[in-house]
Amino acid sequence: MKLGIDFGTSNSAAAAVVEGAVVPVLFGEQGQFKTSVYFPEVMQELDQFQLTAAQEYELQQLIEVGRRDALAAGQDRGEDALRRDALRAVRREWMEDQMRQPRSSAALLQNAVYGDDALDAYFAEGQGHLVQSPKSMLGYDLHPRARQTITGIATHILEHIRLTAQRQFGQPVRAATLGRPVQFRSSLGEAGNGQALEILREAALAAGFDAIDFLEEPSAAAMGHHAASPTRHEVVVVDIGGGTSDIAHADVGGAQAPQVRRAWGVARGGTDVDLALSLAGFMPLFGRGLTRVPNHHYTDAATMHDQTRQRDFARARFGERVPQPFRDRLQALQDTGNTARLSRSVERSKIALSAADAHVDALEYIEPGLAVSLQAAGLASAAGGFVGELRALLAQVAADIGHAPDAVFLTGGMSRAPYVRQVAAEAFPSARLVHGDPSFGVVQGLALAAAQG
Repeated sequence: MKLGIDFGTSNSAAAAVVEGAVVPVLFGEQGQFKTSVYFPEVMQELDQFQLTAAQEYELQQLIEVGRRDALAAGQDRGEDALRRDALRAVRREWMEDQMRQPRSSAALLQNAVYGDDALDAYFAEGQGHLVQSPKSMLGYDLHPRARQTITGIATHILEHIRLTAQRQFGQPVRAATLGRPVQFRSSLGEAGNGQALEILREAALAAGFDAIDFLEEPSAAAMGHHAASPTRHEVVVVDIGGGTSDIAHADVGGAQAPQVRRAWGVARGGTDVDLALSLAGFMPLFGRGLTRVPNHHYTDAATMHDQTRQRDFARARFGERVPQPFRDRLQALQDTGNTARLSRSVERSKIALSAADAHVDALEYIEPGLAVSLQAAGLASAAGGFVGELRALLAQVAADIGHAPDAVFLTGGMSRAPYVRQVAAEAFPSARLVHGDPSFGVVQGLALAAAQG
């Protein structure tokens, strides 16, 4: 069986085609989970996996088999590569055996906890390691140790997906098609895209996948839209996720195979709106714009996916020069777990304001009785920078195409936002606006692509 996996910045999902139908992988009762992982203890790296005597013997046998196979194929593989592949196989068997044991969910996968449960466990324990949105860091200039850590985190998440799918479908899962943005978030330019794919491929192999390929996410969404379209038409697919905004121009529907003509993308998405809303709507309660506290401290506190910035904020000193009540509030925000709680409040408020004119969110974990009161107009204003970049991207797409498509297909979590829908409609005013499934439009297409490959 081959999975389609949407390894997202904010949420992740997977699905497979079973008897001609796309079946989502269920994580608990949900078809997706927040891309967060909590490690109560220090995460083990692949090279730190402790072998028993029996596993060491099995490892040596696999190395011998690999050496013979390489010689028969006329290949010259080094000992390090042979050992690494054998170690992955032994570790994979060990992990699958652990999944068959009657252990509690908190003890599975080296005690890792995923999704919203990861945040709840982190809040309850008050220690350990919480990692959110690791996809956001894949394309950045990483110290070798940081790269190893990010790879290990991605491995755990992909392994969680694979073993959950294997348990649900009752058969081995060894292959997958992974979605990828047109442009990863990166500090390295085009080299960042290559590095991100290398990390994901390495993580997938360590997670037990023997075969892995990639498909751009808007192309996957086009395949999903194609499957639901009885007649042939020209479409612009707009996929707005947590970390990136991706667009594809395609011919879909009818008996012919879908044809993706071109794709565009920018490394901006819902997390940028979260940051802007946090700074504009929440951080004034902590003195932003009202004190002489440097603005970077507020940005550090609000940037949950960047562990360096989180660490810098936790180490900052807010002394007597910071007036009350802001000093106490900032110090409370530094308490373990509170920046994560604030991030959850920000995301919850953003979602609420996509359907309501106003929203109030309690911040009791900072100060008794403290709450933030937000207006939908304020969210639209905070999102102005992101909206401007999306408008410019859609204008470029319209200019490159040179004519109006038949339809615009919207998907991705941010497609729920009224201001995103408005910008898409304005870019192609004569096109029919089609609202796809915000959460599963991409993964459905990935599952269909996986079934064909």
